[in-house]
Amino acid sequence: MKTTKITLDPKFLKEMDELLLTQRTKLVADLEKFAKKDPHIADEYNTSYSEYGDDVDENTLEVTEYLANKPVEMQLEKELKDVDKALKNLKAGTYGICKYCKQPIEEKRLRARPTSGACVSCKKTITQEL
Repeated sequence: MKTTKITLDPKFLKEMDELLLTQRTKLVADLEKFAKKDPHIADEYNTSYSEYGDDVDENTLEVTEYLANKPVEMQLEKELKDVDKALKNLKAGTYGICKYCKQPIEEKRLRARPTSGACVSCKKTITQEL
């Protein structure tokens, strides 16, 4: 499929870059409230167990808190990866190009979802196929 040359306004691209960097900072701060960066795997975090004590009730609270935080960690990590990918695309000059049809993604969609890698048409098609 032919790739259309993207002509997004440089001012818009700068705005998206700043927005994505702000989102990245917030996501990292949110993750660091209850998870520690994995030293062995880039951009991965591990939810930490709180230490309330050795009593059965305290251990139950620790496990309950961990089980509540783990899905939040996974969602925040996914969002962080999406933001990092969008920032990488901005640097590469491929931001705003649909990964499926290689056509420009509307500015309106990018404003609504700055990490979007698909145009509305392709996203609808994929969603209907699932």
